[in-house]
Amino acid sequence: MDPVEALRRIAFLLEWNGASPYRVRAFHTAADAARRLPPGPVSAARAQGLRGVGPVTAAVIAEASADRTPAYLADLEAAAGPAGQAGWELAAVAQGDCHLHSDWSDGGHPIEEMAAAARELGHRWAVLTDHSPRLTIAHGLSSDRLRRQLDTVTAYNGADGGFRLLTGIECDILEDGSLDQEPDLLDLLDVVVVSVHSKLRSEPEPMTDRMVSAVCNPRADVLGHCTGRIVTGRGRPQSRFDAAAVFAACADAGTAVEINCRPERRDPPDDLLLLAAEAGCLFAVDTDAHAPDQLHWHASGYARAARIGLGPDRLVTTWPRERLLAWTRRASG
Repeated sequence: MDPVEALRRIAFLLEWNGASPYRVRAFHTAADAARRLPPGPVSAARAQGLRGVGPVTAAVIAEASADRTPAYLADLEAAAGPAGQAGWELAAVAQGDCHLHSDWSDGGHPIEEMAAAARELGHRWAVLTDHSPRLTIAHGLSSDRLRRQLDTVTAYNGADGGFRLLTGIECDILEDGSLDQEPDLLDLLDVVVVSVHSKLRSEPEPMTDRMVSAVCNPRADVLGHCTGRIVTGRGRPQSRFDAAAVFAACADAGTAVEINCRPERRDPPDDLLLLAAEAGCLFAVDTDAHAPDQLHWHASGYARAARIGLGPDRLVTTWPRERLLAWTRRASG
């Protein structure tokens, strides 16, 4: 058994069980470290010498590298049963990711590195969604910079025959519900993620109006991290809005609700995720990755999706590129 896969499966099953984000992230961190190990058996003592590997994850690495199913993994799989296995298989059919950042905005790595990591993960496509102009703290892209980025993406795709990096943006939802970029430029993009980043503690009525206006915009494809909450560290409470109204608007407009996989977000919360599912929404399982190793977080989002019975037809990130693009271009088609 591959130690990296064993650690990823454990992270998935911990998410399936609703474990703390710290525990889930610890196994992803250990999996990243284990990628540097050579093939063959590795002792727990040697594994624990790797940065980010503790006693529990070292034991998993040692057992898996000796071609044994780690006891920790076996216990979790037994508890999850066939439903847990079905969830893992759902994650395995992921085709892409609608939300990732590069060093053009607040990501830490070049476009090429982010694309390469998505390709190595087995994705067939990924969407580059750097921030829009008003988010100056994240070095949001002006219209001129975004146009230059489109040329960079075109050049990258010209050198890679299989995987495709799609053009996109994480566009701020402004206070009046409009989108923070030139409409004609948004029309050139493959995927538009719309998110609230400012005045997150607004009163529920104006926040609801703001979000409904944005998701009903024909240029909006995905509603990003809808509550804006942070569940680790000092945290941040979720925004207050009429979730039923927002999700009904998403369902009517065909705008997908993002299942944000960042451990500190887990957005939307479980109750709102179920509400969005009951409203008939589509979903995008997105990592919101700012670094290559964060693209592996996608499995946690699929665990949450599978736990409430969502299948591939409701998850746009399992769709082939052609189907995804037909969907995002629905308003102009």
